[in-house]
Amino acid sequence: MYANVIIDISHEKLDKTFQYKVPQELREKLAVGMQVEVPFGNGNRRNTGYVVELTDEPEYDITKLKEIVGVAEGGIPIESQLIALAGWMRENYGATMNQALKTVLPVKQKTKVKKQRLVRLALDRDEAEEKLALFQKKHHMARARLLASLMEQNLLPYEAVTGKLHITASVIRAMEEMGILTVEEKRAYRSPLGEMKRGGGRVVLNEGQREVAARVWEDFSRGLRKTYLLRGVTGSGKTAVYIEIIEKLVSTGRQAIVLIPEIALTYQTVLRFFQRFGERVSILNSKMSQGERYDQFERARDGELDVMIGPRSALFTPFARLGMIIIDEEHETSYKSETMPRYHARETAIARAKMAGASVLLGSATPSIESYYHARNGDYILLQLDKRIEEKPLPACYTIDLREELRQGNRSILSEKLQELMEQRLAKHQQIMLFLNRRGLAGFVSCRACGHVMKCPHCDVSLSQHMGGKLVCHYCGYTQSAPQTCPECGSKYIGGFKAGTQKIEEIVKKRFPKARALRMDLDTTRSKDGYEKILSAFANQEADILIGTQMIVKGHDFPNVTLVGVVAADLSLHVSDFHGAERTFQLITQAAGRAGRGDLPGEVVIQTYSPRHYAIELAGRQDYEGFYEAEIAYRSFAHYPPCGHMLVMMVASADEMTAILSIELLAKKIRQAQDKGKLTGLQVIGPAEAAVAKIKDVYRRVLYFKHQEYRTLVQMKDVLEQFISRHREFQSVAVQFDFDPVNGF
Repeated sequence: MYANVIIDISHEKLDKTFQYKVPQELREKLAVGMQVEVPFGNGNRRNTGYVVELTDEPEYDITKLKEIVGVAEGGIPIESQLIALAGWMRENYGATMNQALKTVLPVKQKTKVKKQRLVRLALDRDEAEEKLALFQKKHHMARARLLASLMEQNLLPYEAVTGKLHITASVIRAMEEMGILTVEEKRAYRSPLGEMKRGGGRVVLNEGQREVAARVWEDFSRGLRKTYLLRGVTGSGKTAVYIEIIEKLVSTGRQAIVLIPEIALTYQTVLRFFQRFGERVSILNSKMSQGERYDQFERARDGELDVMIGPRSALFTPFARLGMIIIDEEHETSYKSETMPRYHARETAIARAKMAGASVLLGSATPSIESYYHARNGDYILLQLDKRIEEKPLPACYTIDLREELRQGNRSILSEKLQELMEQRLAKHQQIMLFLNRRGLAGFVSCRACGHVMKCPHCDVSLSQHMGGKLVCHYCGYTQSAPQTCPECGSKYIGGFKAGTQKIEEIVKKRFPKARALRMDLDTTRSKDGYEKILSAFANQEADILIGTQMIVKGHDFPNVTLVGVVAADLSLHVSDFHGAERTFQLITQAAGRAGRGDLPGEVVIQTYSPRHYAIELAGRQDYEGFYEAEIAYRSFAHYPPCGHMLVMMVASADEMTAILSIELLAKKIRQAQDKGKLTGLQVIGPAEAAVAKIKDVYRRVLYFKHQEYRTLVQMKDVLEQFISRHREFQSVAVQFDFDPVNGF
């Protein structure tokens, strides 16, 4: 038995491991993540390392391999837990150990450490008064000024001494030599929270919120570690519940991680946590500098933080006393990594919680089908908040059939009903949000007259429009030419939907010239504080209408918004992905939840070419249970997750023929195993082009696999990885695996 060991993870690059023999007495005891002592270098000096892999295959001449001395004594450091988590991710998501390590230990790059110098009084009160009298008598005014300040405040920043007190470095040095003061140096951390002010009154929980918080806390205090799913309607106060639970947790010396989708990580959200936890809370986000991120992880490691808030990467905060992981808006697709390893934060959080003795709380108004399925089956504990805070009513919804609008002669993207309600709101100085459901827009083709969508006859997903007028299925490779007229009704109004936020902004300004409109999309939020500037301006009522994509509907609270328009509900409904109906229901429900959160009631207009589709109808009624029943029936029939499991394998190469031949070779190996009866129950689809067949001159091909058992797909991935590593033909290709895909390749 052999162990691959990383020697010094705080300084070494993470792509270097060393192999050691495992002595007989450690074979039953050793596990991935353990801290071990090993002989290292020419002098065989003892060094500490971490086991990242155990194998029975030596990579070098076994006569030259050294032997592990023993398992390191003392507590298990947090690095061991994170390395064990990296091992779990490598096993479950298909990646190299190095890729997994770079994910869970993301701040191991050398970053300039910020230092702070402090001047401390080294004398007792009597000695200090004696020295002060002497300095004043001799007219040593600079020394007297500094000593008097230190007697008032025992510790002063060096910069304040030289700046505000105008004391030179030579005076400080002389007083240090006299034993009057000491100059100390300590680590100074960059704070991403700036000048945030603590304060604000405590939120009083209603009965429903108290019951949820009490249930989670009671289990935790009894030593029970579980996974909970909190389904709370929009505006029901889930964040207040999170804060209440975390406060109790922190009082026992434990720590918490709160995951929030990047686009919902706003000043408004962070302020609520800061007002309760002050300097003991910090954040991570993609706009922070490497130095800022490095400092937050170091603060966490050094025990200076109790709560870390951030997107997916915050899951790997090095908390040694982790007690709770909360995933807000758990249905969000951003919790699935799009780089190797393609892990999902939900499953990875549950795995980390088991290792750390922590609980997991998932929260959403529209839980993912997978999470709700687990809750219904008893894998998670289901908790519910059925009413908004102060029992404010949910908004009234109107579903507008855009086919009927066309028949009535209205070719504008704004329906007559939406225009009418916008006029009313503008007259009353109330605010409006227009949401363009652009997520996953892959160029599907539909008829504007009857609503018919061009679908794959084999996979029940929409065909995607490619260059040259081709319509392609990204699941099986089925291809056909784009029709010139609708095959259902013969209308010539057939094609892709191409309106964007900029186009809608132009239409709104032309139709309502006096209205102040703001647009929020990738173009307008590129700067570090782009989100905040736009959201703050809208919150301060410096604009009447906010136009945007899904980033405007995530957790924001604008009390003066009384009208939300979902401009084109169909855009996520007909993506070439089995999640289309789920995404549509979630986005419409979340968008509708932005209306009527203040004292005034809200209204929502849903514009669609598919008004009878169950996702549209049930979103209009905010009926999650009804939607779940309809969707799970479809998933069960088609064996899609969570009623079955999927694995997507992508092969990429700069040479198109190499990519094609490589994936065909892998498909042939799997089908040969099927013929021998080794993979019963496996369904293989493809090979086919990836959703984007070429990126930066790299060609991409995919294979889809379906099976009832997740472990079977993991084992198949292991076999394919071994096959690839042993055949030189695969040296010029990159192979990636994605289990139960959320976004696809």
